[in-house]
Amino acid sequence: MTEPKIPVDLILAKLAAEAEKVQHRLKKAKDILLGPLNTDIAITPHEVVYQEDRVRLKHYRPLKEPRLKTPLLLVYALINRETMLDLQPDRSVIQNLLKEGIEVYLIDWGIPTRKDRYLSLDDHVNGYLDTIVDFLLKRHRLAKINLMGVSLGGTLAVMYAALHPEKINNLITLVTPSHFDTDKGLLHIWMKEIDVDRMIDTFGNLPGELLNVGFLLLNPARLVFDKYVGFLENMDDQEFVENFIRMEKWIFDCPDIPGETFRQLVKDCYQKNLLIHNKMELGGKRVDLKKITMPLLNIYGRYDHLMPPEACEPLTRKVGSKDTERICLDTGHIGILLGAKGQKELVPRIAGWLKDRDKKNKTLKPSAKKEEKKK
Repeated sequence: MTEPKIPVDLILAKLAAEAEKVQHRLKKAKDILLGPLNTDIAITPHEVVYQEDRVRLKHYRPLKEPRLKTPLLLVYALINRETMLDLQPDRSVIQNLLKEGIEVYLIDWGIPTRKDRYLSLDDHVNGYLDTIVDFLLKRHRLAKINLMGVSLGGTLAVMYAALHPEKINNLITLVTPSHFDTDKGLLHIWMKEIDVDRMIDTFGNLPGELLNVGFLLLNPARLVFDKYVGFLENMDDQEFVENFIRMEKWIFDCPDIPGETFRQLVKDCYQKNLLIHNKMELGGKRVDLKKITMPLLNIYGRYDHLMPPEACEPLTRKVGSKDTERICLDTGHIGILLGAKGQKELVPRIAGWLKDRDKKNKTLKPSAKKEEKKK
């Protein structure tokens, strides 16, 4: 009986071919990594039309004649940067809104310094945000504006709409937590247990670097290991490399958070869950969600590990509005902004919803505007 022959020549030929492919990929990757890369983020043209302290207001003009008479003010979270909404040229929430004929304003919260450590949630909601809304009402001679909050920026928007309902025409919340007493998502579990007093008394402002490490540890297998394995597998693809670097820029550009703001957010929201129960107070006034009587569109992701559906979904049942809509997309926290499904569904649904409700807003006449100022 003869032993089967091992096709050594075929194996060697296969190994040689694979080695040649690897060599070719490495050469191409070297040319890409050492060559010019387009990795700029937030490149959509805009102008800064208002500034107070570290806070700036960016204005984006529609790419065609505005279809809505009411501009949309975007409020991003104090955590990470608002550049996520304009990260890639082909995957930009800002650009997609402009293509729909919506005039967009975006708050840039800036970089807090030690002098900002005592700023509270009240300073951000009834201070900076309210001043910006008044600026826009005067600039456009309108009675109300449209307001959209993203992530914990949406939580600020919810607080504002409850305290100043007369200034908001339509409210949109995107991956926005309002119910914090849930064990779905490691972030909510951690927040319930942290000693926030010791943390803020030690640091003053919460360091962005510390916060960023915490986010990475929420899913270390994917955020620390898998993504770099993916980079090695795709480093000969210039578009992939450029988008990878854009995301890394955003991830590690994490500003500090004003200390007292973070202390109150953790205690009143994550640990006491006051907001959803109408027990939270800002500036001596109770934040009553029943006073949110304007139309509300509440959008969140089914697979969001930061702001799970259980934290976002209850809002529509707690507000006083009779015009509410809840949309759950099959995506995650970042995917809803950058993923293919988010790009296809998110902005068109927002734009369509706003267009259906835009006609109700009143334009202030000059005389009426003077009366408003007297009041």
